[in-house]
This record gives sequence, C-alpha cells and structure tokens, in this order.
Amino acid sequence: MSVLLTVCEASIEDAAAIADIYAHYVIESTASFETEAPDAATMAERMRRAEAGNYPWLVTRDDDGRVLGFAHANSYADRAGYLYSCETNVYVRYDSVGQGVGTGLIGALIDACEARGFRQAFAVIAGTEPASVVLHARAGYFPVGTLAAAGWKHGKWLDVFIMQRKLGQGADTLPVAAD
Repeated sequence: MSVLLTVCEASIEDAAAIADIYAHYVIESTASFETEAPDAATMAERMRRAEAGNYPWLVTRDDDGRVLGFAHANSYADRAGYLYSCETNVYVRYDSVGQGVGTGLIGALIDACEARGFRQAFAVIAGTEPASVVLHARAGYFPVGTLAAAGWKHGKWLDVFIMQRKLGQGADTLPVAAD
C-alpha cells in the first residue's frame, strides 16, 4: 500500500507532534546539540518567532493527517548582514526515515525560502549524521567546512559539517529590499 505524503505549512496545532519528533533526536541521538527536549509550548513559541521573522516551518503529513516530519529555517546569525541567509533544518519521525519524507521536506523548504527572498541556505550537521549529509547533498548543498570537536554530547566531542546552497539567484544579483 502506498502512502500519500503532503507537505504544507505547519500550524501551531502541530507543535505537539513536532516536539514529539524532535524529542527523539534530542534524547536518543547527536543530531541536535540540545540536551533537554523542548515541550509543545516551547516549540510553538519557536514557530511564532520564526513566523515573525519570515522563516518557514513545514510539516509532512501522511494520508491520515499524521505528521511524519518537519522542516524549518531560521536566522543563520543575528547580524543585519545575514538578512538574506538562513539555516535550514529537517527532522523525520524515527519510524518514517527512508520513506522520502526528508526529500520532500527539504525540497519544499528550499522553495519556501526562495519565495521569501533568501539567497543562501546553510545546514549545520553533526558529523554523526551521514544520512543528513547525503540528503542535503542531493538537494544541492555542498560542503564548505568542518568545525572539529565543536560540540559535546553523550560523553563525546562531535564535529559539525557546514553545507551551503544557493537559493534563487544567490549572489548573482543584488538583493531585493525586505518589506
């Protein structure tokens, strides 16, 4: 039986499902460098802040409406010069990995970031996550650097890979003034 996957804008009502998906990565893995899983209220607040900053939050739903993954963008750095750059993140329910959820999400996230006028996307990926590196490479990201032993989690030092992708016209033209 085939499952129909739908990518759409996330709503605040999705915060609990998003928090549940993310909790797995916080508690069980080194994909996130957070050490305490945020609850639904915290995730909802993150979503509100992103919306206020014009950053997209997306979810993938199956044909029953269940959230199987989420993707979002946020500020790459808190300086005016980074206005047209963003950091992108994709998380898939641990039991839905390998079913095309991440591929659909990252493609839709790139489109949403381009539609909002962003020109460069960065992915900050733990060195313990080769599947994430492959996902991003297939979506047009390329490696730009490694931060050796940049993080500490679960009793070990972790490298961080930084990957980058041009969005829209990238640096080929001047940016359009933000509204």
